[in-house]
Amino acid sequence: MNRQGKFRTPRRPKKPLNNQKDPVGVYCRVRPLGGGDEECCIEVISSTTIQLHAPEGFKVNRNGEYKETQYSFKKVFGVSVSQVELFEHVARPLVDDLIHGKNGLLFTYGVTGSGKTFTMTGSPGQGGLLPRSLDMIFNSIGPYQAKRYVFKTDDKNGMEIQCEVDALLERQRRENNLSVPKTPSSRQRIEPEIVDMIAPEEACKADGVDEDSSYSVFVSYIEIYNNYIYDLLEETQEEAVKPKWNGGGTPVRQNTEFIPPQSKILREDQNHNMYVAGCMEVEVKSAEEAFQVFWRGQKKRKVANTRLNRESSRSHSVFIIKLAQAPLDEDGDNVLQDKNQVNVSQLCLVDLAGSERTGRTGAEGTRIREAGNINQSLLNLRTCIEILRENQMCGTNKMVPYRDSKVTHLFKNYFDGEGKVRMVVCVNPKGEDYEETLLVMRFAEMTQEVEVARPVDRPICGLTPGRRHKNQAFKEELCKLDERGAPVETDLTAFLNNLVLSLPPLPSCELTDPSDDVTLPRLIEALHNRQRIRQTIIEEYNRAANTMKSLLQELDSNLISKENFIHEQNGKLIEKDKLIQNNMAEIERLEKKTKMQEHKMDILQKTTKIYEEDKRTLQQELDTREHRLQRELSDKRRLEQRMHGVVSDTQHKWEKECERRVNAMQLEMQNKLWVKDEKLKQLKAIVVESKASTRPDPPPRQSRLQRPSRDECPPPKRSASPSPLPTTTPVRPLHRRSRSAGAEKWVDHKPTSSLDLGTVLQPVIPNSIQVSAPNEKALSKCDRYVLTHQEVASDGEVQTKLIKGEVIKTRGGGQAVQFTDIETLKQELTTVPSRKRKSSEGVSPSGDQQEGDWTDVETRCSVAVEMRAGSNMGPGYEHHGITKRRKP
Repeated sequence: MNRQGKFRTPRRPKKPLNNQKDPVGVYCRVRPLGGGDEECCIEVISSTTIQLHAPEGFKVNRNGEYKETQYSFKKVFGVSVSQVELFEHVARPLVDDLIHGKNGLLFTYGVTGSGKTFTMTGSPGQGGLLPRSLDMIFNSIGPYQAKRYVFKTDDKNGMEIQCEVDALLERQRRENNLSVPKTPSSRQRIEPEIVDMIAPEEACKADGVDEDSSYSVFVSYIEIYNNYIYDLLEETQEEAVKPKWNGGGTPVRQNTEFIPPQSKILREDQNHNMYVAGCMEVEVKSAEEAFQVFWRGQKKRKVANTRLNRESSRSHSVFIIKLAQAPLDEDGDNVLQDKNQVNVSQLCLVDLAGSERTGRTGAEGTRIREAGNINQSLLNLRTCIEILRENQMCGTNKMVPYRDSKVTHLFKNYFDGEGKVRMVVCVNPKGEDYEETLLVMRFAEMTQEVEVARPVDRPICGLTPGRRHKNQAFKEELCKLDERGAPVETDLTAFLNNLVLSLPPLPSCELTDPSDDVTLPRLIEALHNRQRIRQTIIEEYNRAANTMKSLLQELDSNLISKENFIHEQNGKLIEKDKLIQNNMAEIERLEKKTKMQEHKMDILQKTTKIYEEDKRTLQQELDTREHRLQRELSDKRRLEQRMHGVVSDTQHKWEKECERRVNAMQLEMQNKLWVKDEKLKQLKAIVVESKASTRPDPPPRQSRLQRPSRDECPPPKRSASPSPLPTTTPVRPLHRRSRSAGAEKWVDHKPTSSLDLGTVLQPVIPNSIQVSAPNEKALSKCDRYVLTHQEVASDGEVQTKLIKGEVIKTRGGGQAVQFTDIETLKQELTTVPSRKRKSSEGVSPSGDQQEGDWTDVETRCSVAVEMRAGSNMGPGYEHHGITKRRKP
């Protein structure tokens, strides 16, 4: 017994090889500018080419010149193109392939606010690609639709077929079960946002529809939000309040909480196609019903108000249309009960969320996370396209990262050859979107180079064509016979038998003797009698036929007269019907106009509310800015007054300092002049005395007089002129504290890297909080702030700066520090050599003072020359130098 084949993975069915490939069809649609004063950066050159030029103030080249680039597409739609023309070129071929059993993928791509949702959905009177696709599908297969629940979806992306009896029981069960919600019907009231999306004259249908098949349409609607898949058609409300239960069946807590919808997962069916497991698929029978289902899910889609778009899509939406098709049986009456003959084709209409920059949208919190996930999924789509293009052009075999994003993972089969792929690139020509539009154009140009395998036609079932038409013709004939009252089947054999029995019987025709002359004459006579009876019957038949003919002619004349009367009455009825139709058309036009006006009123009311909210927000912001401006002006005035006071104080201080310095310099110069005069007089007296005397040996030369002792002569009086004061540098007065400084509380910020200088004057602040790093808790408890900062001065010594400030409470509830004063403490060493001469220089060992002693600064400062009032210093007069009395 072979057990190995039991657990073997089933082999993947081989698909028919198809070497024919088609490139991805990329179309471009340009949105009109919002305002007349906006700058346009896109120009439509031809029906397939557009040109981008940089807006004013945006330089691309290094030499400062503008750079213009051109991009080509399969077709370019300008600002004046209609929704009908766009549908004819883009979506109609995909719908035609869907009806003929082929798959298709259509998605819109672009930046935020470029018109993707309008292109896909549209507006009243201007239906987009989605409603026009639904309308074309039901216009084409409308007469050939199967009854509801004949086709039934399973949970594995497959389709089952039920007989008429099972389908009837299913319909009765669904109608009687009130817990199962009914699908929206076309008889229900249609929302004003989706009413009259398509005009009757714009309706279209596909050619070559298989009349010998039965069709059924299923729709589903999902969104991919933050890389999670959610079903928009689920009946469970997102805001439903449900209690949480644990595994034992008891509630976890007494209260209840909101339970969000459950995210769906992607799975692979037996044909290796990706699908959303557990997604709700609704069977629809008309375009209005299908679009009503779409609009029900559209209301649950995640949208938000950003700076670039008031209703910005925050998720990727995918609307899936499944068309189930199965041939009729040989009689052309019922669907063939063979699951293998069912062909399921689907068309995916994808509205991608727009790429955006958070700096331009002003997003915060949740909006930033949404924008990040959107940009990440679009980036992964670009990566997959780039790798596909590289594999096809360079012959490489790199793995395409489909699984990195739910969007690419869901549509992996389309890029592998399961159907056609079309992309509509929507662009906004305003100059602000130039950089993002440039990236979109590059991605679109690269996407056109990717080729996708052409889908293979489905096989023919092999039954006789025209079965449905023959069956309908037969049923119509039966209905006509029933209306006339004629028998459906005439027993012609029984009628002939009765007619033969009414004739005389034939005699015996057996001849036993050649000379028998009785049998033949008797037979001949019987035949003559039968001939006469036949002739009589024919005459009676002709007579009855003539009578019937006359009756029929009379009836025909009466019928013609009645038909003429009926025709005359029908003419009058037609006139009345025309009048009624005109009235109905006028009533319908007025109702449509009323609905449009109501819709416009609702839009205007919503817009008015938005504008009122914006006005309120802007008014509040304006008031806040006015308060802030007034506060800043008051602070500025206080600062100006304070600076004026500081300037006046500084000016007064420097005026006094300059006056003091001038006086000191004058006294110093006077003292110097007096000393020089005294020296000249002494020299003159010595010269005169030397000439008058007998010229004895001159005494040793001295540069100055010896200082007499206090015992030899009395101390002379001190000079009336004051001694010069030493030049001092101005010291900046410290910041004056307020009277309540004792009650102030300081934040003493001392970094851990501060050095202890060990000086006497240490900055000790009482009632302070010492921190190594400022924090909000410490600042909230204090109203003053001081920072100890140490640095190396130019002379290599360490100086300490105390940077002081005031703690100010901000509007948002925090604290800010405003610095007001800086104190500097500098440490100097005593090992620096002094430039003053020592008092011992120029002194002889014997104690006599030499000539150079008078040049010593210390000697000159310690000796003063006294002049008596009224004396005239001459050669014979003595002068004494006494030592200045120093302060103890």
